[in-house]
Amino acid sequence: MNLRVTKIFDFETAHALWGYDGKCRNIHGHSYKLTVSITGDIIDDVNEVKNGMIIDFGDLKKIIKSAVVEDFDHALLVNGKTPHAKYAEVESGFSKIMLCDYQPTCENMLVDMVDRILKVLPADISLKYARLQETDNSFAEWFLSDNTP
Repeated sequence: MNLRVTKIFDFETAHALWGYDGKCRNIHGHSYKLTVSITGDIIDDVNEVKNGMIIDFGDLKKIIKSAVVEDFDHALLVNGKTPHAKYAEVESGFSKIMLCDYQPTCENMLVDMVDRILKVLPADISLKYARLQETDNSFAEWFLSDNTP
């Protein structure tokens, strides 16, 4: 039987979109929700403390928090390939400015997050789905099935 385990992570992030023709060109923030769905074999060993689980929700939380949330939470994301890079010079006044090598849109942020997650998941666990929700009605989604030949 194939099952997925899903956990949702909440964090606050600010960003600005260099060259954008709307309000989002200005620094602003969002209360993001990152949804992560994984799959793997259910542990079927009565002698195993995690018997009946694909992964302990606490272990998944530690993995995602370390790979994604701790870096993005309460950070200002700007495109480091634009004049926004000057914000790094004022980092002494702020503690978390991320100079991205991409325009920090919801879509590009999700691509970055998926890449980070794929690098740290245990070998027996597969990422099936990720969703980054920027507002109540706007989000980007990543599906493994859309990204495998």
